[in-house]
Amino acid sequence: MISIENLQVEFAAKPLFADVTFVVNKKDRIALVGKNGAGKSTLLKILAGLQSPTGGNVAIPKDISVGYLPQVMVLSDSRTVMEEAEQAFEHISELQASIELMNNQLAERTDYESEEYQALIEKFTHANEHYQMMGGNNYHAEIERTLQGLGFVRSDFDRPTSEFSGGWRMRIELAKLLLRRPDVLLLDEPTNHLDIESIQWLENFLATRCNAVVLVSHDRAFINNVTTRTIEISCGRIYDYRVKYDEFMQLRAERREQQLRAYENQQKEIQETKDFIERFRYKPTKAVQVQSRIKQLEKIIPIEVDEVDNSALRLKFPPAQRSGDYPVICEEVGKTYYISPNERLVFSHVNLTIKRGEKVAFVGKNGEGKSTLVKCIMGEIPFDGNLKIGHNIQIGYFAQNQAQLLDENLTVFDTIDRVAVGDIRTRIKDILGAFMFGGEAIEKKVKVLSGGERSRLAMIRLLLEPVNLLILDEPTNHLDMRSKDVLKEAIREFDGTVIVVSHDREFLDGLVTKVYEFGGGQVREHLGGIYDFLQKKRIDSLDKLSSPTNNFSPTGEKKLSGREENTSVSKLSYEQQKEQQKLIRRLEKAVADCEARIEKLEADIAALEEQMATPEGAADMSLYEKHTTLKKQLDTVVEEWETASLELEEAKG
Repeated sequence: MISIENLQVEFAAKPLFADVTFVVNKKDRIALVGKNGAGKSTLLKILAGLQSPTGGNVAIPKDISVGYLPQVMVLSDSRTVMEEAEQAFEHISELQASIELMNNQLAERTDYESEEYQALIEKFTHANEHYQMMGGNNYHAEIERTLQGLGFVRSDFDRPTSEFSGGWRMRIELAKLLLRRPDVLLLDEPTNHLDIESIQWLENFLATRCNAVVLVSHDRAFINNVTTRTIEISCGRIYDYRVKYDEFMQLRAERREQQLRAYENQQKEIQETKDFIERFRYKPTKAVQVQSRIKQLEKIIPIEVDEVDNSALRLKFPPAQRSGDYPVICEEVGKTYYISPNERLVFSHVNLTIKRGEKVAFVGKNGEGKSTLVKCIMGEIPFDGNLKIGHNIQIGYFAQNQAQLLDENLTVFDTIDRVAVGDIRTRIKDILGAFMFGGEAIEKKVKVLSGGERSRLAMIRLLLEPVNLLILDEPTNHLDMRSKDVLKEAIREFDGTVIVVSHDREFLDGLVTKVYEFGGGQVREHLGGIYDFLQKKRIDSLDKLSSPTNNFSPTGEKKLSGREENTSVSKLSYEQQKEQQKLIRRLEKAVADCEARIEKLEADIAALEEQMATPEGAADMSLYEKHTTLKKQLDTVVEEWETASLELEEAKG
């Protein structure tokens, strides 16, 4: 589908990568991996046609469509969520308008026997069949399924996009991209703004319903669940493995071991040959052998060993003064946003106590208040109730947008030099080197840094002053896997108190000892690690966190909300609650069954349409009859799905 030959990219006469050659085939699911700054995002931009290479060719057939989701984009604010998503089907709307126009013309004209009238009928029939094949009658259902899969609810559909945060608006752009169903989908860090439930939905969508996919992600679980091929960009070259990421890591290590053994054997052979030549160079009786060995030496092709970037992100938080026993205490804390003429409750009656030295996680769906409570702790926004910050607390805060707050016109060195004080100014280059900003990299302008490089630079700023309460809001966004592992180890060894807001299961595993769950306007405390929490919730991911079904936990976890459960629920008897749970399970099964049938019908329709696109198929009228039958079945199942979904929402509400 896409052919890349001898691709070369240089920045300021310095090569980023060279001689890159590979092919993206139909149904390929490729993970582009490599350290930050290796050129992954640059390669995606070249494939998307947004950047030209220094040399080489990228061949994309004219009938192949390419969709690209960058890390950062400028979004429109002039439409509602539904109207914006409908832009993905703009071609269907245009076709529908054309069909209506022809239909009106047929109704008005009376020259039934004329050639023009017959031609209009034929054109109308062809356009109508094309409209049906493109899913013109049920694309709204597809839009709703996609938006809901990415975390939106029906009440969001008519809200202006300007009311949503940047992360949610990125989801709208992702939804539009997925709805267009391009032949090749290019995704640059698509999980950065998604919660776990949406990540899992996207995993399933990409694995089962997309054509070719090329993605960059530092979420190890995500790329293992989606991709089947791994292309590594390392030290200016690429290495192509037709396996998942975990298998790639093993094969890469094995390949380098083999190369090292072959290299060592060759070096030994070369040295022995040189020794022989040197020993007998001036002996006439050995002249023939010496000349033979010299020619032999000249013919040896040196074995190359893959260069491995051994630079490491060495993080060590400096020691800080001892804090009070309880760095954070919340008593009946609540937060409501007033947006005329409505108000939105984020959470209420939050009572929690974080002890000195504890490492805790804030988890939950996006929009449930995790970052809002962090801002309350930081004193950035007003709130209800009492929130006490303990004695002698020194807070280090890493916000989600910390990397974007850097001055783009400063160099890496100047960014740190402006905030460094005292003796630490003499060690700026050493600190930057520890964060893989060595040599000429310290003179780079911030505006040319990749997302991961900016995050590392922002993290350096955080480390310049000693703190004893560390608050990290999505610290792993844009960090590569190795950097995440090292950051995790540094936090684990940190002797202060830590609050981590994250959706990264692997990052939280083994790091936190307590989980605070945000959902439904409440905050609940769960003792133990992240997987203890998941097991307790009887789920294998961080989904369903705000589902009302979780309000009746059989495990006895401590609830931090002083508010009584909804009156209608609290008055239910045990038997009524039991029946309600049965109803919810039955409806969930009905929804899942409908979705499976929809997926099967869509696959059958797609296969049929491929047949109809051939010359033989175009002449086979039975295929058109089958196509019409399947479309009617799909419409019926979609209606069943919508009904079951609405009943499920009412049962849960």
